[in-house]
Amino acid sequence: MLPLSGVRVIELGQNIAGPYAGEILATLGADVVKVERPGSGDDARYWGTMLTPDATHLFHSLNLNKRSIALDLTDAAAVAWVKRYIGECDVVVQNLRPGVVEDLGLDAATLRAAHPRLVYCSVGAFGNAGPMRMMPGYEPIVQAFSGIFSVNGGPDSPPSRVGLSILDMGSGLWSALGCIAGLYQRERTGTGCVVETSLFETALGWLATILGGYKTSGVMPPRHRTGSPRIVVFQGFETTDGEIVVAAANDRLFAKLAEAVGRPDWSQDPRFRTNALRVANKDVLIPQVAALMRQRSRAEWAERLEAAGIPCAPINDLAEVAENAQTEAVGMLLHEPRSGGTFVGLPLQFDGTRPAIRRPSPTVGQHNAEIVIEPMQDALTPPALGIKQANKVP
Repeated sequence: MLPLSGVRVIELGQNIAGPYAGEILATLGADVVKVERPGSGDDARYWGTMLTPDATHLFHSLNLNKRSIALDLTDAAAVAWVKRYIGECDVVVQNLRPGVVEDLGLDAATLRAAHPRLVYCSVGAFGNAGPMRMMPGYEPIVQAFSGIFSVNGGPDSPPSRVGLSILDMGSGLWSALGCIAGLYQRERTGTGCVVETSLFETALGWLATILGGYKTSGVMPPRHRTGSPRIVVFQGFETTDGEIVVAAANDRLFAKLAEAVGRPDWSQDPRFRTNALRVANKDVLIPQVAALMRQRSRAEWAERLEAAGIPCAPINDLAEVAENAQTEAVGMLLHEPRSGGTFVGLPLQFDGTRPAIRRPSPTVGQHNAEIVIEPMQDALTPPALGIKQANKVP
């Protein structure tokens, strides 16, 4: 049995953050019902290359193990059905545009007044307070506004976006964690709670050491393409056939690195004896390390450094990662036969087993007839359901 078996969730989610939270809960065993617009469904169904006639790989990646119901939330009967269904649920996850749930009467205050045991999770763009609380936001907007662009890239390159949706998916992760904590609180107290996060708060969370350091010191951190402003030697180096990252993160490892590259004198050099000295003299040390690293291949350096006990790794591309023996060994890549797609599983195992794909991601409204049953269906007309009369449960 999965940890969240028996938990019922309704997802008023779209795009990435809310659906990722819902997928985490679903993969951990919860019954997650996703509410979509009739016809087109979640916008993310069309983001990227279509994997199946109804959805892209991105959509499938974020909506495995769920059921879908198509409801027109501009129809009062559909909203009435949702309110009644929420009475049977444990968790609501929503990331609709600011103000929408309040207009529909599906906000946390309204629903928790009727259902005190409910755990209600909202995912926003900029947070629930302040002058930007009602503003929508997508990943690159919030990466730019939060300062993440400014710390990403090399010292001489322009600010850069992180190449994956770290704020959307990070907010989904925090949301799922918050929901699980809320359910645990309910078990102890009998009362649910409101869980709130946002892309902006997630960004500030990921910037914890950098932003906090700046506020403490007043010093703007320099950008390091593969390295660190706090540790030397701790970065990537060119070899004869690509780059390798070397992590000599303390004085002991630096001494081993000095031996491995044929410069044992470095560990006794007064400029390099401690990490603080190496940071201060980085512009002297790193070019010397780089010149030596360019003399051998990645494989040669990996063998030599690993033998010395120095953490290192080649900078792989996605093809190298996908075919790597370690990737195969941890079993994170899962095949789903209906779509024919390969998906990345949750980075969690329970008693040595990773949660599997139990059901493929749904088509729009696939489970209307399954979910909208007596006494719920009497609250709805077929247009509100988004299905044909023939599909209505008799």
